[in-house]
Amino acid sequence: MSERKASHGRQRLAILGSTGSIGGSTLDVVARHPERFEVVTLTAHRRIDRLFEQCLAFHPRLVVVSGPGDAARLEAQLRSAQLRTEVAHGPAALCAAASADDCDTVVAAIVGAAGLPSSLAAARAGKKILLANKEALVMSGMLFMRTVAECGATLLPLDSEHNAIFQCLGDGGGVERLILTASGGPFLTRALDSLDDITPDQACAHPNWVMGRKISVDSATMMNKGLEVIEARWLFDMPAERIEVVIHPQSVIHSMVAYADQSVLAQMGRPDMRTPIAHALAYPERIDSGVAPLDLTRLAHLSFTAPDLVRFPCLRLALEVLRDGCGASVTLNAANEIAVEAFLQEQIRFTEIAMVVEEVLERLPALAEHHQLDDILAADGRARAMAQQIIHDLPAHRVRQVAIH
Repeated sequence: MSERKASHGRQRLAILGSTGSIGGSTLDVVARHPERFEVVTLTAHRRIDRLFEQCLAFHPRLVVVSGPGDAARLEAQLRSAQLRTEVAHGPAALCAAASADDCDTVVAAIVGAAGLPSSLAAARAGKKILLANKEALVMSGMLFMRTVAECGATLLPLDSEHNAIFQCLGDGGGVERLILTASGGPFLTRALDSLDDITPDQACAHPNWVMGRKISVDSATMMNKGLEVIEARWLFDMPAERIEVVIHPQSVIHSMVAYADQSVLAQMGRPDMRTPIAHALAYPERIDSGVAPLDLTRLAHLSFTAPDLVRFPCLRLALEVLRDGCGASVTLNAANEIAVEAFLQEQIRFTEIAMVVEEVLERLPALAEHHQLDDILAADGRARAMAQQIIHDLPAHRVRQVAIH
């Protein structure tokens, strides 16, 4: 993971998914260090007003949005503000932005499978990639890591857990285990027989972290942790049996590395994504992240327990996919994205997310080991269609009606 050095003074950034929580935190860190960083590209899905505000603050050369209507609306706002920022739209423009010559570093923060093609385009262009889009490695781990190596890209993790592991890894070898911590989300101690009644707003109310709705639901089901162990397998070239998950509700220790001599190194800090973002942006240096210091004297206790795979069946499914070689990880991720969206739309119950994912995994074959992007996207499409069909076929008494508020 050696870093390429830019030939100019400031690091030029393309932030993919700039209006999400990771993108916003990245821009917060960047604003503290204008002498170090220049924002050249911002991209967003549909939050056009927020993207316009970011353009006013950072004056990027290019912005990319999803569709032509949003592009026209944003361009009108930019011209009214006398900004010369170029506006583009669509998947091809997103990939072009990620691989453009005028950026050194790509912050890959698009949520879900939608972020894979642009992240892979950045890898093919040999960029420094700060990866928050875990789905890129979940879906295409072997292909992605091979592309990084062959094209001379630099890959640094932004997820707090993987960044913590990266910080704890030494150069002398002897790594025995990677230990990913998980808060357990908002339902760690809730009665199992009440999980059917969980609402989207309850699932999105994480006790420690401020995140988008999709990843908040994934945290509540612990699918997020399952995706992270698959990501860790590829990112650190670690076999499944040497990756563990422990529940740590306080979210102070972000992950650990155990060594052959039984030393365990842990990375600690407040639950604030600006810490790993600042680390990755400035690596191998350290810069101010804007995060308040961790006051150890105010920590009442730190606790650790094994995850309950009955309470968290999504984690069980992900661990099974990991141990079977990750061939079904595309299916796992796609089915989960469809099921979570259906839950957020109140079409299925919280407990039916795992049921939908498991049924899709049972019905569809895993990918062969050596596959290309087209194979991955085709498998993704099949899994999404299957998940949608399963949700459609659920008995009427099990499908929640859209609430009237």
